Amino acid sequence: MKASRLHVFSLFAIALTPAAAQTISATDAKNHIGEKATVCGKVASERTATSIRGEPTFINLDTAYPNQIFTVLIWGEDRPNVGTLPPEGSRVCVTGMIQEYRNTPEIVVRNNSQWSK
Repeated sequence: MKASRLHVFSLFAIALTPAAAQTISATDAKNHIGEKATVCGKVASERTATSIRGEPTFINLDTAYPNQIFTVLIWGEDRPNVGTLPPEGSRVCVTGMIQEYRNTPEIVVRNNSQWSK
């Protein structure tokens, strides 16, 4: 009887454990809107829009703006928490909730723990 209780408890604990974020390509991110994932790709372009409220920085992976397939968004207020931005051409991975903005998937990065450079 003890063994079956332990087995049931173990299955319950596994069911409640959040799944680790899956790793996907920038191209595949469009198929994972609303999911938490790690998206990897090559930095194709970067731009900080200083004239827009919030001073967002857009880092596009694999293809540059205006043909971007995935964007990393960093708001100006989060820049100190994010740290040094990766140079163009480098490979990066970002983890977070994949959202869609104007038909392009994106992850908002708020601190340096969300990515590996």
